[in-house]
Amino acid sequence: MSDASTSIPPHAVERLKGLRGQGHPGGIFTSDFSVNEFLLVRKAGFEPIGLCVGTCVYHVGIQYGSWGQNQELTKLSQAMYHARELAMARMREEARDMGADGIVGVRLTVKRLEWDANILEFMAIGTGIVHAAGHPGFKGAEGQPFTSDLSGQDFWTLLQAGYRPLALVMGSCVYHVAHQGLLQSLGQIGRNTEMTNFSQALYDAREIAMERMQHEATEAGAEGVVGMELHEGSHNWKPHVIEFFAVGTAVKPIAAELAPDTIPDPQLVLSVNS
Repeated sequence: MSDASTSIPPHAVERLKGLRGQGHPGGIFTSDFSVNEFLLVRKAGFEPIGLCVGTCVYHVGIQYGSWGQNQELTKLSQAMYHARELAMARMREEARDMGADGIVGVRLTVKRLEWDANILEFMAIGTGIVHAAGHPGFKGAEGQPFTSDLSGQDFWTLLQAGYRPLALVMGSCVYHVAHQGLLQSLGQIGRNTEMTNFSQALYDAREIAMERMQHEATEAGAEGVVGMELHEGSHNWKPHVIEFFAVGTAVKPIAAELAPDTIPDPQLVLSVNS
């Protein structure tokens, strides 16, 4: 599928037509917001439209690393990044079709499918929102809906601080950690000692992932990244192969940056579940 817009299934198109943002006053909204998030998103001047979903089932190829060498497995790094980007693009397409200004609370998941060890399902999901007053200044690059993994509470707080989200930025690195030689292993028996080759490998792999995420933020014209997380996972690959995945929300000032003493204090919102 060369175009994300052609990959939205007919049932999804029909679902989007029934949402409030499709010009139907009687339409409903759907979201994965908690009650607190729903309240604070509305207090920020936005209304939820609908849940946006993008999925990509991807066959991840095979790449072998040198037994005794620390090295990035570039083909696997590219595959993991490309598959996530396809899922994200389809989620943004749904947001665009429902008329959303952006998506908040984005979650990216990776799941191995049972029928083939080399097939992974990548899913992106979040809630599309629109500015209630039609403010034109909240979309992301090239007029596309912004994406963010911030919760509803963090989204409200970010706006109160005079910043807005631009895009969910990410960086991936699949890395082969060298095996340790027999003589070196025997020399460490019974001793407290750092495994320097392993330490350096994991350090390098994390830095590569974070550098790529930082590069995405720079390309988006962001001033910084908030809510950054660094995930580690093997995805059932061969021993000594691990992925580091860095993700966060790129942000920039709405207008002029606010002085810290002028930022309103966070508000505590309580809810009771029966």
